[in-house]
Amino acid sequence: MSTPEPHRVAAALLVRDGQALLAHRHPLRAYYPSCWDLVGGHVEVGESPLEALRRECLEELGVVVLDPQPLPLTVSDPGVELHAYVVSSWSGEPRNAVPHEHDDLRWFAPDELADLDLADPAALPDLLAALEGTGSQAPPDRPA
Repeated sequence: MSTPEPHRVAAALLVRDGQALLAHRHPLRAYYPSCWDLVGGHVEVGESPLEALRRECLEELGVVVLDPQPLPLTVSDPGVELHAYVVSSWSGEPRNAVPHEHDDLRWFAPDELADLDLADPAALPDLLAALEGTGSQAPPDRPA
């Protein structure tokens, strides 16, 4: 019996002023309902993870991603092949452009993340390390 192909997913950790932008997955979602997650989605056939990331951020947040950096994240679901990126620069103001997928969108300080119901709690230490590594950078479109 062969192992099914993993779901290839691209996800973005948008960071501004040391905070992470997370989306709350709609309660009616088939997978991981009613929890906080990175913005992103499936990598389509013929699409690279980076192309998927750019597409998903434009579709879900209305932003154009600039200079994403790979982010190794621990994933507890063996059926998911996650390609995550830290995004600290983008064009546009993030907004919830897909309310049928996400019912909330919020910025969280690192000390707030542990109290959230995350889609994959195994990723928490990696998210915290990424936020620590980005420091307090100037928001996009604003001078430092």
